[in-house]
Amino acid sequence: MKPDLNDLAAFVAVSRAGGFRDAARRADLSASGLSEAVRRLEARMGVRLLHRTTRSVAPTEAGARLLERLGPALSDIDSALEMVNDFRERPAGTLRLNVPESAARLVLPDILPAFLGRYPDIRLDVVVEEGFVDVLAAGCDAGIRYEERLEQDMIAVPIGPRVQRFAAAASPAYLDAHGRPEHPRDLLGHRCLLGRFASGYKPAWEFERDGEIVRLEPDGPLTVRLGGGADLLVSSAVSGLGVVMLFDHWLAPHFASGALEPVLEDWWEAFSGPFLYYPGRRHLPTPLRAFVDFVKEAGR
Repeated sequence: MKPDLNDLAAFVAVSRAGGFRDAARRADLSASGLSEAVRRLEARMGVRLLHRTTRSVAPTEAGARLLERLGPALSDIDSALEMVNDFRERPAGTLRLNVPESAARLVLPDILPAFLGRYPDIRLDVVVEEGFVDVLAAGCDAGIRYEERLEQDMIAVPIGPRVQRFAAAASPAYLDAHGRPEHPRDLLGHRCLLGRFASGYKPAWEFERDGEIVRLEPDGPLTVRLGGGADLLVSSAVSGLGVVMLFDHWLAPHFASGALEPVLEDWWEAFSGPFLYYPGRRHLPTPLRAFVDFVKEAGR
C-alpha cells in the first residue's frame, strides 16, 4: 500500500522543525496527530525514518534520503494547487509570515486591516521571533527583516517606514536624580536597560552625529530577551529604573505623554526601514502574491 500524502507531509514538517511540538505549532496541528502520522508512515515503509529523543528529533539515514527527494516534490504539488487557486475570483488561503517584534508592533498594524479587508478569504498566520530565519524551513511563506540581515538569493520588497531611528529615553524623575547625558559616553555611568537575543548576544548601543560614530556596550540592572520582552524595558524606564533604547516610533506615545524624555536626541542613529523577503521562485502562493502586490501598491 502506498503511503498517504498527508503522512508524507507530516514527516517533512517534523523533520524540518526538528520536533513534533514545533512542527505542530507551525502547521496548526496537534503533536500527537503528527506523531501518529509518522509512525503510520514508518510502519507502511518498514523502516525507521526519525531518531527520537526526549529533546530532539532528527532523520535517520533513510529519513534524510527520503526528505531530500520528498521536500521538492511536495513543494511542486503545493505550487500546482496554487496555480488552480489563481482561477478563483478572490485570492484565498493562509499566508504565514515570520517577523520580528518591532515589525509586529510598528509595521503590520498599518497594513493588515486594509489588506484583510480587501481579501476576506485570506487568513494570516504571524510568527513573531527575532533573528533571520529560513522562511521555508520555518514553515512560513515570507518574512520581514532589515537589509543587513537579508540573504542575497531572497527577493526583497520595501515595507513600512523607509527611515527609522533608535531612540534613547528615560523618565524625567530618573534624569533629575542622575543627570542628563551630554555625550553618549556619559551613558557608561548610567543605569541602562538592555535587550539580548535568544543566542545571548546583546546588541551594542550606537550613536551618530556629524560623521562621529560612538558604539557602546553599557551595563545596567535589567536585561530582557528581545522578541517579547521589550514592553518590560519600556515600563521599567517609565517607572524610573534607567535609560532605555528602542525604535523612536515605539517610544513616541511616551514622549507625547511626558512619561519619558528623549536622551541625546541629536545623536540618534537613522537606518533604512524593513523589507518583506521571500525565496525567488517561479510561482508564488496566491495569498503571498496578493500581499506582495498590496505592499508595493502601498509603497507607491
